Amino acid sequence: MLENLKNSRRPVATSSGPVGKVGWFIARLIAAFLFISVAQVVIYKFVPVPVTLTMLLDDHSITKDWTPLDDIDRDMVSAAIAGEDGKFCLHNGFDHTAMMQAFKRNQQGGRIRGGSTISQQTAKNVFLWQGGGYFRKGLEAWYTVLIETIWGKRRIMEMYLNVAETGIGTYGVEAGAQRYYGKSARKLSPTEAARIAAVLPLPKEREVNGAGGFTRRHGNAIARQVAVVRNDGLDGCVYR
Repeated sequence: MLENLKNSRRPVATSSGPVGKVGWFIARLIAAFLFISVAQVVIYKFVPVPVTLTMLLDDHSITKDWTPLDDIDRDMVSAAIAGEDGKFCLHNGFDHTAMMQAFKRNQQGGRIRGGSTISQQTAKNVFLWQGGGYFRKGLEAWYTVLIETIWGKRRIMEMYLNVAETGIGTYGVEAGAQRYYGKSARKLSPTEAARIAAVLPLPKEREVNGAGGFTRRHGNAIARQVAVVRNDGLDGCVYR
């Protein structure tokens, strides 16, 4: 019995060693990130994004003009869906079919193509940085889940059309409309909206005014799809 009593007084092993401290630090770091990321998304559900990392890292002077979705022509929304994400209202943030198709194309070499949805692009543009890498893609996926859950489709589209680069140093469709057409995004025609949508994938390489070749053909194709998006209700989640 005495021996048992002595054994019961021995200190219990704890995780206070180096490994335990590292694990505790990592756990606290993850918890802090989760809290901060959720807080960011909740705040931006109601507050316009003042600036993004992409803007801060831009070598050019930037032009932007936050505009509520009600002040952006519906043709611009339809053009963005037609050009960037035809299933925007149908998926939960990820178009798995498009991602698989992009993966297969990339295995064949040539220019790397993405299968990102508007939701994924918005998550990247608002909260992260440009460029690839699995770490950034992982963060992008997390933020995509958050904005789909907390913001909803209408707010995602509003954010996208305000932070997407529409030309060198130009961010948002309002700044793009003023730059290229000298008018508000509220007054864009289907063709004008389609031409802006056509440069979204490569805004530093494609021109809206005087566009030729692929950009011109792509813009014309988007313009033809604007009415289809509207008639088939593919923008219905934005205008319920």
